[in-house]
Amino acid sequence: MTITVHHLNNSRSQRILWLLEELNVPYEIQHHQRDAVTNLAPEALLKIHPLGKSPMIEDAGNVVFESGAIVEYLCERHNGAHLVPPRGTDQHIRYLEWLHFAEGSAMTPILLNLYTARLGEAAAPLHPRINEQLESHFQFMEDGLNASGWFVGDTISGADIMLSFPAEAAVKMSRAANRPNLTKFVETIHARPAFQRALEKGGPYAYA
Repeated sequence: MTITVHHLNNSRSQRILWLLEELNVPYEIQHHQRDAVTNLAPEALLKIHPLGKSPMIEDAGNVVFESGAIVEYLCERHNGAHLVPPRGTDQHIRYLEWLHFAEGSAMTPILLNLYTARLGEAAAPLHPRINEQLESHFQFMEDGLNASGWFVGDTISGADIMLSFPAEAAVKMSRAANRPNLTKFVETIHARPAFQRALEKGGPYAYA
């Protein structure tokens, strides 16, 4: 049975397409478009999961949501062992930290910055704290990249897949100009053939 990816334009689901291309796993895309006015996901996603969020995948009777869970699921069940350090090693601990940092920590100030931008001056008291958090999280990523150019060990891992979106956001927000490691990381992942194939299939992506 072919995997179905519920893909929302200009969203974090792009990295799931990239992962599937890296794994060379056949999949189908169910395209969903954001509302042109609100920029929110369409209600059609609510028919698949009560939260109506993307990414979601359907595979062998399973509906899997949450990007980190999807990355772990695909690596475990679709020959992605090469993207996960061996369990029981220190590298696996670092892998888990970075894998969950992407959504658990890095995305919080990114989303707060996005939402408060719509409030105008009403959000002014929040801006210093949000800015401090953006800077500290992006710098943490800058400092965390290894000499190899990856976040864990010497080769690409599922953690790099997860961290691609926060890194792209840093570049998009013009907060990577003084962060050469982060800038190079984004350039490297965008140049990968698997990433380019994912772009072709996923459609226009504002962070590429």
